[in-house]
Amino acid sequence: MAQQNDVLQQTHKKRNYKPAIIIITIIINGLVALLAGLPGVENFDAFDVKILPMLNAIFNSFTFLFLVAALIAIMKKNVTVHRRFIYAAFITTTLFLVTYVGHHFLSESTAYGGTGILAGIYYFILITHIVLAAIIVPLALTSVARAWNMENERHKKIARWTMPIWLYVSLTGVLVYIMISPYY
Repeated sequence: MAQQNDVLQQTHKKRNYKPAIIIITIIINGLVALLAGLPGVENFDAFDVKILPMLNAIFNSFTFLFLVAALIAIMKKNVTVHRRFIYAAFITTTLFLVTYVGHHFLSESTAYGGTGILAGIYYFILITHIVLAAIIVPLALTSVARAWNMENERHKKIARWTMPIWLYVSLTGVLVYIMISPYY
């Protein structure tokens, strides 16, 4: 098995994904930052946009579960199952991004209405979630690019950072929704 992997690595043509990763990161993070400052579409009534944050939380929940399953699979050295769950996590993360962008394009931001210690906890979770969500974009893309290039050791090095951060971001996305949902 190890010899097969070595032969595959030697014959596999490596691709430079760095420019694509940089461009995608700038687009995603720039779009999210831009939408944060927009007021939302006035008189939008095609559907109730309040469903979108719930969909965000659902997609984040699935991302979290897929990442846990991917982690368990790789700990059991089942690369094929690990890869499939990572792809599933990318799909649910992409769906999250679409509903997140849609929500913030169509409606104003919702202010948190809690006070006291809960407000402190909420804002701590929210701020760390936002900062790490921006960081996870290039980390996740670089991790998968290294796997595609069969740079296994380099993939493992970055995945040790990517996995816990991505797990934190997806879990805290759900927590943020739960804490702010009474104020929609």
